Amino acid sequence: QVQLVESGGGWVQAGGSLRLSCAASGLTFSDYAMGWFRQTPGKEREFVAAISRRGSSTCYANSVKDRFTISRDNAANTVFLQMSSLKSEDTAAYYCAAGRSLRSPFYSTYVGEYDYWGQGTQVTVSS
Repeated sequence: QVQLVESGGGWVQAGGSLRLSCAASGLTFSDYAMGWFRQTPGKEREFVAAISRRGSSTCYANSVKDRFTISRDNAANTVFLQMSSLKSEDTAAYYCAAGRSLRSPFYSTYVGEYDYWGQGTQVTVSS
C-alpha cells in the first residue's frame, strides 16, 4: 500500500532552520505532484508548498515564500521542505501529500486534490 512517512520535525528557536523529509513507497513517485501542508489545533489544514512531478515547478504560500524551499529526489522517492528563518507562527503539524489527477498539470494548493497523506511531523518554534 501507499505510505508517506515524514521526518525531521522537532523543536527550534525562532530564526532557526529545520529540514523535513517525506519518504514515499507503494507508488510511482514521479507520477505524483507533491505538497506540504500544515495544521494547528482547531484550524483547517493549510497549504505550505508544492512541487511538480519532475521538480521543475514550485509554489509557496505567501507566509513562507523566501523562507521555505521545497525540493524532491525522484530517484530516492523523497520530497523535502527546507525551512529557514522560522517564526513562532510556523509551529504546526506538517504533512506531506501526493496527488496524481490534479486540475493543474503541475501542482495543487488544495487539500482535496491530493490522494495520499503522511501521518505528520510536529514542528515547534520557540520565540
